[in-house]
Amino acid sequence: MKLTSTSFADGQKVPGEFAFCTPDPARHVCLGKNENPNLAWSDVPAGTKSFVIICHDPDVPSKGDDVNQEGRTVPAALPRVDFFHWVLVDLPATTGEIKAGEFSNTVTPRGKPGPQTTQGGRQGINNYTDWFAGDHDMSGDYYGYDGPCPPWNDEIIHHYIFTVYALDIEKLPLEGKFGGPEVRAAIQGHILAEASLTGTYTLNASLQA
Repeated sequence: MKLTSTSFADGQKVPGEFAFCTPDPARHVCLGKNENPNLAWSDVPAGTKSFVIICHDPDVPSKGDDVNQEGRTVPAALPRVDFFHWVLVDLPATTGEIKAGEFSNTVTPRGKPGPQTTQGGRQGINNYTDWFAGDHDMSGDYYGYDGPCPPWNDEIIHHYIFTVYALDIEKLPLEGKFGGPEVRAAIQGHILAEASLTGTYTLNASLQA
């Protein structure tokens, strides 16, 4: 199976229109367009009954003590954890492409509705749900895609891995509110093929080319 995108090339920077936040010289960051990128896949195996898409960032700080703090940096040596930006399941086997901006085209304070979405799929919650849990202006359930917004003082560039899984079942046995870990567990034993595409992103002015 092969995964491509007209939005960015594998291993290259994710353009700002697909990010939750973009650089701002005065305030470090400002809100971005937050569009989901284009994704297209081919060479699908016989017997495929549905697709799952997961986007995750494996470079998120395991501790938030230094995150976005003036005069401090998030050290490169700090252990990192997964942060899920998009969990999309039950896409029909006839699906082969997602258009840029089709599932997300703006930042939505207090979250997006779900799980039902276009093309017959369902969307899980992403980890902005946890990140904004204590924020009165932003807290809510963030279903679907929300793009990159790594700490502006992180010493490393973050990687955003988009993976499409071809499954041998039409519908994942998940109900209610679910996220990346639940989907990863549910697809085990049902994956016929998978393909990934990785983009990079940073808000740290010293790391930007």
